[in-house]
Amino acid sequence: MKNLIIILFLISSLFANPWCPITGLKISEHLETSYQAKLEANDVLRVYSSVYALLEDMENYGVYDIKAYDVKSKTYIHVKEEDLEEAKKSLHVKQKQMREVYKKRAYPMGKKLYEKRCPKDIDIEEFLEISDLKEVLQQRCDLKDETYLHATAVYLWDVKREGGVVAQESKIHVHEDEKCPICGMYVYKYPRWAAQIYYVDKHYSFDGVKDLMKYYFEHQKGITKILVSDYYSQHAIDGYKAYYVIGSDKYGPMGHELIPFINLEDAKNFMRDHKGKKLLKFDKVTQEDVTKLD
Repeated sequence: MKNLIIILFLISSLFANPWCPITGLKISEHLETSYQAKLEANDVLRVYSSVYALLEDMENYGVYDIKAYDVKSKTYIHVKEEDLEEAKKSLHVKQKQMREVYKKRAYPMGKKLYEKRCPKDIDIEEFLEISDLKEVLQQRCDLKDETYLHATAVYLWDVKREGGVVAQESKIHVHEDEKCPICGMYVYKYPRWAAQIYYVDKHYSFDGVKDLMKYYFEHQKGITKILVSDYYSQHAIDGYKAYYVIGSDKYGPMGHELIPFINLEDAKNFMRDHKGKKLLKFDKVTQEDVTKLD
């Protein structure tokens, strides 16, 4: 009788929102690897598609009352946090691997599906979870197949929401005669670090975000666009929407730098691996942050 009650509870939970709040994967298709836990902040019960989804919530918010799905009893059984230590060690590797898998197929597919089959008034910023986004996409887009629905959701969540574009191949183009207005160095010699500020009738190129920021704080009026180079892909990305790691052990042409990333997880991983001191969005970077890098 107890098992039946639990199964009925699971079914009702899945019917209410059948997707993992972290990965967006359908719980019913990943039931055997699923976990559940409550958030420390508000006691809300959440169901996850895998241990790595659970660990992401644990890292970001804190969870308790952790349970794993038991195939034999077809119920969730308690798990001690110390039993998750091995999985914790590979969390960031798994996150990066999933991103790489999605970059090859899911993101490009999701971009095409979104452009062809969804209304353009869906505001991604309104959603707190990818599972909530999928619920709206299912209602408002022509995405009957779960594969199509998931590809569209992860494209919007991982790429559009974080300010990037799928497989953006263009890099920042710098002419050979362009000098950084702050340090006077020829920017084309340092393509990995190139950054630019655009105005209506002109632009300036910089040999790193640090010098770009120095210029920005003194000449903000009239800026139409800021481009920086994603550290890993080297693609040109929107400087306003990028994530910046400050105080790492990686040096640019002018020493300590603000290292830009299109994806938050990439920035977090870099910060951990290279002893970064701060992780900030553009509007949170201060003149003091920049000055301290010299």
